[in-house]
Amino acid sequence: MRKSDILSKPTRPLKIDGSKSVSALLEKMQGISFQGRNLAIAYQVWKKMLGDRVMIMMGMSGAMVPAGMRRLVVYLIKHRLIDCLVTTGANLFHDIHETLGRLHFQCSPSIDDVHLQKHLIDRMYDTLADEEEFREADAMIGRFAATLDQSRPYTTREFLNLLGKDLARRAKEDGIVTAAYRAGIPLYCPAVGDSSIGIGIAENRHEGKNQFTFDVIGDVLETAHLASDSPNSGVVYFGGGTPKNFVQQTEVTAAFMRNATEGHKYAMQIVTDAPHWGGLSGCTLEEAQSWGKIAHDASMVTVHCDSTIAMPVLVSALAENGALIRNRKKPVFSLGRELKFSFSR
Repeated sequence: MRKSDILSKPTRPLKIDGSKSVSALLEKMQGISFQGRNLAIAYQVWKKMLGDRVMIMMGMSGAMVPAGMRRLVVYLIKHRLIDCLVTTGANLFHDIHETLGRLHFQCSPSIDDVHLQKHLIDRMYDTLADEEEFREADAMIGRFAATLDQSRPYTTREFLNLLGKDLARRAKEDGIVTAAYRAGIPLYCPAVGDSSIGIGIAENRHEGKNQFTFDVIGDVLETAHLASDSPNSGVVYFGGGTPKNFVQQTEVTAAFMRNATEGHKYAMQIVTDAPHWGGLSGCTLEEAQSWGKIAHDASMVTVHCDSTIAMPVLVSALAENGALIRNRKKPVFSLGRELKFSFSR
């Protein structure tokens, strides 16, 4: 390439024009550099997904609910900006905690943790929760598991849908689990045992009250069908960990079904982990292409940013696109024991 070709796209310094639109700000940020431009590109990628016939699968890790992101995720679900959520048991447990009217609290990260433990207060960096209230939620989840059919395993998707139905009757405010139930979209929790949901069910079993089991392999098969049986698929990641890998692997799993696509057509991730440690949380979307997880010509972007910064900005901007949201050709699910879906015309 000639020098003039390389130096053909100048940066465009941001100008204050009096607009109060978040989406307009992100549009202008396409002309700047670094993570600001990447965040603007992520907004464009998400809009492209909403305008296409796409199964939008979101992975979310980290303590996002205690950090105050719960209502944003509920908005994404209710307005069908996503079609499937894969997250940690911790996020879902904290969501249940708040759905029942409980709270999380702010603190300094330098607070005395030994003093906290004496008062049965749990800390997540600069956020607190009442351990005694957590134990009440543990027991509630254990009791709920004991009411289900003990003779067969349940996918986490079926379990969470039924739990959402049960919670909806006494919710103080719609949460992620109840909103997903009402909207009829699937939730998955592949590492459910690594959470207070697993602890609550285990405690109830220890007391001889249930023999409940999860069918996590059923989750693997269902999510593979979500990717392979859709016209296209797109992924949104807030953080890494198990949720990110679980969604990523849907294209790999779909390969043995002989109807796999060529990888996710759209991909965006908000991460703070670095790729050079070799872990999945920080791996690039380009690396995922080597596994066949992301399409060779995918619209994709990585934003190196705290999710508690990026999510409020992105969701607020997307909310300003009413016509795009209303006209979206989205999948419609049947969430019984067997998962079924079809795309609206």
